[in-house]
Amino acid sequence: MALTEVFTGAHGTLTLASEDTPEGADAKAVVDTFAIQTVGRLTDVQVRVDTALKEFYEVGRRHPVSLSPGDIAISGSVGRAYVNGALLFLLLGRGVSPSALAEPYVQPAFSITLQLKDPARPANSLSLEIGGVRFQNWHFTLPEDEFVMENLCFKALTIRVVDREGSGTGGGGEAPPMNVSFA
Repeated sequence: MALTEVFTGAHGTLTLASEDTPEGADAKAVVDTFAIQTVGRLTDVQVRVDTALKEFYEVGRRHPVSLSPGDIAISGSVGRAYVNGALLFLLLGRGVSPSALAEPYVQPAFSITLQLKDPARPANSLSLEIGGVRFQNWHFTLPEDEFVMENLCFKALTIRVVDREGSGTGGGGEAPPMNVSFA
């Protein structure tokens, strides 16, 4: 049975994990150095999945008679009220360090898990597992009367939805996850 809970941003956490690739090793070094497995002070997290559906129109018809699936693009953005360089390192890799290496160097790749949990039902959770993530750009603003925010956009290779439904409200035994995967 699908979860039917309603969540707010206060119910969410975003965690980073490295992947088992050379790009993942660079991401692991950044995540471990800056201790950002769980990324804090986030705002405006967005995840977008676009499928380039193509309509086929017959001559003399105003509505399409067929929709053909196209390419799948996974992207998103993250805003953070903190600037310590960790996310910039995840964008540029070794090229941003004070002793920058000569090119070529890899751009870190990692995975993001966005988990939503209601404290009243801790055994139930909804997770989006986004794999093959690379940051596309980074920027920050220094406003006069507002908080300093860094913002990043990312692209990814895969996304999975993992619903976990536990029994009762006490967080007891957990039912197996219900997986829907798009790769």
